[in-house]
Amino acid sequence: MISASDRVRLIFGLKLRQLRQDKGLQINELADLAGISPSYLNEIEKGKKYPKSEKIFALAKVLDTHYDNLVSVSLGKRLEPIEELLNSNILQELPLELFGLEAADLLRMLSEAPVKLGAFVSTVIEISRNHGLNVEQFYFSALRSFQELHDNYFEEIEDIAGTFIRAYLPENEVTFREEWLKEHLEKSYDYRVVEFDETEKPELTGIRSVVLPGSPAIMLVNRHLGAKQRAFTFGREIGFRLMELSPRPYISSQTEAESFDQVLNNFKASYFAGAILVPRESLVMGLAGFFARASWKPEKFLDLMNTFDATPEIFMHRISNIMSRHFGVHEIFFLRFDKEIHSQVFRLTKEMHTAKLPFIHSSANEHYCRRWVSLTILDELAQLQEDKKWDGSALCQAQIADFIDTSSSYLLISLAKDSPPREGYNSSVSLGFPLNERVKTLIRFLDDPRLVRKGVNQTCERCRLEACRERSFPPVIWRRQQRNRTLKELIPGLRETLIS
Repeated sequence: MISASDRVRLIFGLKLRQLRQDKGLQINELADLAGISPSYLNEIEKGKKYPKSEKIFALAKVLDTHYDNLVSVSLGKRLEPIEELLNSNILQELPLELFGLEAADLLRMLSEAPVKLGAFVSTVIEISRNHGLNVEQFYFSALRSFQELHDNYFEEIEDIAGTFIRAYLPENEVTFREEWLKEHLEKSYDYRVVEFDETEKPELTGIRSVVLPGSPAIMLVNRHLGAKQRAFTFGREIGFRLMELSPRPYISSQTEAESFDQVLNNFKASYFAGAILVPRESLVMGLAGFFARASWKPEKFLDLMNTFDATPEIFMHRISNIMSRHFGVHEIFFLRFDKEIHSQVFRLTKEMHTAKLPFIHSSANEHYCRRWVSLTILDELAQLQEDKKWDGSALCQAQIADFIDTSSSYLLISLAKDSPPREGYNSSVSLGFPLNERVKTLIRFLDDPRLVRKGVNQTCERCRLEACRERSFPPVIWRRQQRNRTLKELIPGLRETLIS
């Protein structure tokens, strides 16, 4: 991340490099004329060093400019888009180092780019401002990209979790239970766990947990959480303490963040919690057996999940963690939809993709395709609840999803359950597996006729199936695209028609 002093060095280096190139000088030539070593001048231009005043005076003289011009934080008209990018705080906040990038290298590439790219950078910044995109959204997008870059698998955290499991998992247990994790937190880290509900603390309505640091640390846990949710809450807090992660959030629902490090550390602690609740070795063995079945049996998938003290979301996340490393399946995606029971509005609240293929993305102003099992399972759950026939356990369904506009097909497995402590809300979590040769060899039940096969799209607005019975909104975007294509095809023949 770029600090204020980094920014000053970067601006000086970019400006110096631009002036040198305008004079037609090589680094060695400018270094010789200014009495500076070439290696030191190279470090200055890269934004890694800032010269002393006498060196700046010498450089200004050789470059026929003023001292004040060199040290000002204005880059001038030509590099204005880069200056705007720096002033937008985007580069100061994004963790470029996680992606193997240095800010100086990125800015240097932009400074060498044509004017059109500079205009594009300015446009992106303007769009982000006009649409109210905040720093937190950049943080969470960067984290998602970081996960996707690593196939959502992090060996270092898996090893820490494995060591913890070997040291503490009670004999004959497959996973940790919430009572043990609570006791470990209290005895090993001096925590005091206090339950609350909305009546006692209305200001915490909808919040799962809050940590009040101090001695002892106090952990407020929502009384409406299920046992598996509490297990995750305690496991994540152990992860924060065991891995000494700081800075960190103290409220469970992280919709705001002070820094990317805070977002990243929250992810690491959550990953640790998932890894101790759903141990890697047990999950790999259980999944291998499930995939080897000749027929699709949702109850067997639920049996595997219930082996562990984990919610459907944590269970599906853990599968997404290990598919690449242990099963050689890379192109998967994870989706979470939330929905109020008596509403027809579906909200995509989490997504993660390890392949740049056509799948659902967050779209606040469009209507998601109702052919997805991720959505239909939520409707079925709501109906069971309304009819008072739901027993409280998760629903499990699957389908073969064929993307209508491409040749891509996926096996989609979905789980749905209520979402405490929020009353009246349900959530579905889904994993998509590409129907490539690797998956067809691995998963034996793909030909089971009980797996319903459906053509799907991203949203109703973009779908060409005009007669779709599940449609909830007209295909306005698709129609506009078709009209534009038609007009383009007509234009070449218009001149001939008019002349004749």
